[in-house]
Amino acid sequence: MASEISAKAEVSPKAKIGDNCKIFPFVYIEDDVEIGDDCIIFPFVSILNGTRMGRDNKVHQGAVVGALPQDFQFCGDKTELIIGDGNIIRENVVINRATHCGGRTVIGNRNFLMEGSHISHDTKVGDHCVFGYGTKIAGDCLIGNGVIFSSSVIENGKTRVGDCAMIQAGTTFSKDIPPYIIAGGKPVGYNGPNNTMMTANGVDEKVQKHVANAYRLVFHGQNSVFDAVLQINDQVPDGPEIRKIVDFINSTKLGIISKM
Repeated sequence: MASEISAKAEVSPKAKIGDNCKIFPFVYIEDDVEIGDDCIIFPFVSILNGTRMGRDNKVHQGAVVGALPQDFQFCGDKTELIIGDGNIIRENVVINRATHCGGRTVIGNRNFLMEGSHISHDTKVGDHCVFGYGTKIAGDCLIGNGVIFSSSVIENGKTRVGDCAMIQAGTTFSKDIPPYIIAGGKPVGYNGPNNTMMTANGVDEKVQKHVANAYRLVFHGQNSVFDAVLQINDQVPDGPEIRKIVDFINSTKLGIISKM
């Protein structure tokens, strides 16, 4: 089915628009843009050069998608913003494309970006994440699957958040947040395992107890994080979730958050 594009929208003839899209009045779409099938672009949205959007996305009023990176190193290079399928991008969201030639900002599938959230240059986001009102993600961050950011969270540059983590409202952090935990407070700290998201993602109760035991060694033991990982390997039954925790901690460059 042909797309419905308002005569009052400014859509470049060079842009590639898929089938069965609806583009409302006062939308602005630049030349080097690709939009997949079944997308809805509401009024006053700007979709800028370098944006590659999948299918079944909804972009609400006032959002700016593919904005130039807010990075002093940006010199006008040709870069991209890759957006997957089934995402909901609410009012006044800003997503920047990457900084350096060939770079990509990536948003996965079925994420929900609430009003006023901002994803900066070169950040990579997995699937099924939620970004609460006014949450700001700095450049070069790496965010796993099923992550929930409450309102007004600030993630500083080059940090990572593991799968199924939850960050509580008003939190600012500059170190990595491992998978399957709840983090929050000022200063940010560990606030227990995220059993709700683990259950929602099919992690059984026995494995959730193993996860809790692993983090008890990391955050409540008397040893260094390095020694805690050795203890996890020795004392906690292995499995995909435990291996993910160990690999995440071993690969940190900025260090992980501390206990509250």
